[in-house]
Amino acid sequence: MRKLFSTRYNAGSFNTALLVLRLGFGILLLHHGYQKLSNFHQTEGYMMDFMGLGKPVSTSLVIFAEVACSLLVILGLFTRLACIPIIILFVVIIFKATNADFFGKSELPVAYITGFLAILFAGPGRISVDSMISK
Repeated sequence: MRKLFSTRYNAGSFNTALLVLRLGFGILLLHHGYQKLSNFHQTEGYMMDFMGLGKPVSTSLVIFAEVACSLLVILGLFTRLACIPIIILFVVIIFKATNADFFGKSELPVAYITGFLAILFAGPGRISVDSMISK
């Protein structure tokens, strides 16, 4: 019972929590990206033309962030670097696509950005490819 109210943590629990966080958010985002990738032409139709790049380029950048970067986060490979395009994606979604309606249309993007910001700040943990490489 004392462990439930303790503010101390051990390294194993911390690293397991980071693994769960990476896997949870990474797999959920990968699913969204795979749906967009498999229906590229339909996705392109409703995607916004960001900064005049054109819908195909904007759609490709979104799919890159959601598929490639989420795979890197899942593996724990270049984790912090992979979080940056994902966070940029969600900042654009929150402020440009949903007009910063934090408790309405932006609720899911805000949840995603919170998780990926936590991963960016905390890193991948010891249960990751990054950790294996640095040994």
